[in-house]
Amino acid sequence: MSMKKSLKDQLESKILSYLKSSSGQSFKAREVFRKLGIAGKEYQDFKELLRDLAEDGKIARFKGNRYGTVRDQKLIEGVLHVKTQGYGFLIRDDDGDDVFISQRNMGSALHGDRVGIELWAKPSGKLAEGKIISVLERGSERIVGIFHESDTYGYVIPDNLKISKDVSISPQNQKGAKPGHKVVAEIFDWGDARRMPEGRIAEVLGFPDDPGVDVLSVARSFGLPESFPKAVDQEAENIPENIEDSVLANRLDLRNTLTFTIDPEDAKDFDDALSLEKLSNGNWKLGVHIADVSHYIPVSSTIDLEALKRSTSCYLVDRVIPMLPERLSNTICSLEPHKDRLVFSALIELSSTGSVQDYSFHESVIHSDHRLSYEKAQRLIDGKPESGDPKEITQTLQDLYALSQQLFARWKIEGNIDFDAPEPKVILDDRGHPIQLGMRERLASHRIVESFMLLANRTVAEHVDKLRQTSDKKFSFVYRVHEEPSGKKLETFMRFVKAMGHPFDAGKKITPKKFQTFLTEIKGTRHATVIEEVALRSMMKAQYTTGNIGHFGLASKHYTHFTSPIRRYPDLVVHRLLKAYLKPVPATPKMAVSLNDICKTATECEIRADKAERESIRAKQCVFMAERIGEEYDAIVSGVTGFGFFAEIPEFLVEGLIHISDLKDDYYHFDEDRLRLTGERSGRTFQLGDAIRVQIKRVLLDERKVDFQLVSE
Repeated sequence: MSMKKSLKDQLESKILSYLKSSSGQSFKAREVFRKLGIAGKEYQDFKELLRDLAEDGKIARFKGNRYGTVRDQKLIEGVLHVKTQGYGFLIRDDDGDDVFISQRNMGSALHGDRVGIELWAKPSGKLAEGKIISVLERGSERIVGIFHESDTYGYVIPDNLKISKDVSISPQNQKGAKPGHKVVAEIFDWGDARRMPEGRIAEVLGFPDDPGVDVLSVARSFGLPESFPKAVDQEAENIPENIEDSVLANRLDLRNTLTFTIDPEDAKDFDDALSLEKLSNGNWKLGVHIADVSHYIPVSSTIDLEALKRSTSCYLVDRVIPMLPERLSNTICSLEPHKDRLVFSALIELSSTGSVQDYSFHESVIHSDHRLSYEKAQRLIDGKPESGDPKEITQTLQDLYALSQQLFARWKIEGNIDFDAPEPKVILDDRGHPIQLGMRERLASHRIVESFMLLANRTVAEHVDKLRQTSDKKFSFVYRVHEEPSGKKLETFMRFVKAMGHPFDAGKKITPKKFQTFLTEIKGTRHATVIEEVALRSMMKAQYTTGNIGHFGLASKHYTHFTSPIRRYPDLVVHRLLKAYLKPVPATPKMAVSLNDICKTATECEIRADKAERESIRAKQCVFMAERIGEEYDAIVSGVTGFGFFAEIPEFLVEGLIHISDLKDDYYHFDEDRLRLTGERSGRTFQLGDAIRVQIKRVLLDERKVDFQLVSE
């Protein structure tokens, strides 16, 4: 601005004084300019000053570029979600309808920020529109992107296309970054609607093609820390691995019980083990033994506070970012074979048909006899042991499998929705380069572990709820809850499946049983995989809360997370609570923060970790597909929009876009009700579930996107 600072300050004072005296009226810039009697040559600077004052929140700018005092009204708060086209929507905290935010009304806010907005009148039949007045909390102060240089300054173009502003980097803040480097930029000046943010290079990750940079970029973009603070590592080093006799004396000794773990071949942290004994009454005594992490980590210790901050381990495609230091997660707490380990055991008596007859919980010690991979356990279940496989537990595994089948049969009657959507698998070479894509094989041994972990979680939650109902004491707890699909999501899902010829009527009230029945009916159809994936997305996100509202997907009134305290903080908290409630005089133990805050943090961190895991897989899938440009594959249409349609290659579980501009044979119209594209002249349609042939056209590695070209028939 060319106006001198002294003159600018004087003019600012006059503007504020005039607007304050105007009884809440608003004015065009020219009206205020004339009222204040300013020289005509200053008008452009005057307009810029008005805009600056509005950006700073000192005055308000209303629709029609009118200015006035900031009105005393409660701002609507929520999270800003920006589309790649530049505009965005406020996802409101109060669960009200989304609010449209144009790019010019975003100010300095970026995608993911928590903001307060002023709501404007809602146009007839359209979304309400608003303007961001204040940024309450930044989604992230660090941006991952590619560093570039101009003649006078550097700048970072964010990888995330939803962040539409580049970040300016002055020469003294470039930290040796070279053009083309993937970097992490730390923002210290957020700019405004007309001025780009300013920052400094916090870390140079390397060139995008360097080994590991793709996944490291994902980790940094989600703010996932790879190392622990020194104080945390030091505290972990001071924890002894050996178990004192005084500790063992107060525990149930299960070291002579046949016990084993079943985990992925490359697993290093084993937090659950199983045992099974036949009782004289013909029932089974199932032991679900969980690493007793709470024994080693005092509440509010340095390790505890760091674990809460992370709340979950994150399993990226080529690395694990753990919740606990390796000494704890992979050694002291891990249920390694042939070593005494402290556990919290759920001992559950089951009938031969899987009905729970009795249960008890104990602080115990075990000595795991075997460490099985899922593949090794499956061979024993099938009666096909190989050299080195422990034959003595074959019968136990087969009995466990039979019991797990009984449990799943019972839960199916209750309405448990057994989603079996395929999971992508990426095989990397020693340098982290993808050499094979596919889907994870789902074995009976997976089902065994899944069923008994579910049973233990349900049993713990049911026990605490009984305590709450039969005692006048206040028993606080952490539940894993899952709400039924919202009306909007359910309506979208029903419209979606109807468009594919599979109508679904939820009736007056949706139930898990109705969902389960429908998904069973469409099994085996060409649309089954697509429908299951969309059904999963239509569900509400499971979360942690202190209030028990049940778990819709599992059709269970009581559910918690008890079985993975090495990698999930809520499980660690559940152990602490359950131990306190099992004492002769129960009392809720003190926590580092409130249980409500723990639940909120854990839910947010879980969502972040899930997204990061998916993006890391996507990064490697894109590298794999970039080497196959021009190759052709069979695919299934997996999504239809107004700008084209998405297709998935089942062989790789890779999804790509076929843009509508690449459909040269006709002019296509998008039918939103039937979710399909229809050719104007030919009548040719593309809809969900259609089998097509595609060619790999382009791969955008930084954006982790694949574009397909339709292969003509």
